[in-house]
Amino acid sequence: MQVHITGRHVEITDSIREHIYGKVERTLIDFPRVEDVRIVLELQKLLHTVEVLVQGKNIHVEGKSSSENMYTSIDEALEKAERQLRKLRQKVQDQHHHPDHLKGI
Repeated sequence: MQVHITGRHVEITDSIREHIYGKVERTLIDFPRVEDVRIVLELQKLLHTVEVLVQGKNIHVEGKSSSENMYTSIDEALEKAERQLRKLRQKVQDQHHHPDHLKGI
């Protein structure tokens, strides 16, 4: 899995980079089909905005969060992306276990 970090009007420090890599490792370890994670950090006056784009085979998920603290925004955006991935995985599993053509039987 590749992790790309981009900063808009923000200097990406080593501690932010380590926090992101650690959080991505813990959060997305359950999803082996994830190939690429792009994280965009943006600062507008006092508002820190983080956008997380997760891509893989048949996967495209986005999570976005804004707050006054960069670390809080990172955590919230990754949680949103993880929640969407879990929902997508559950949807796919339900389709495989409950095919539509057997409902009428």
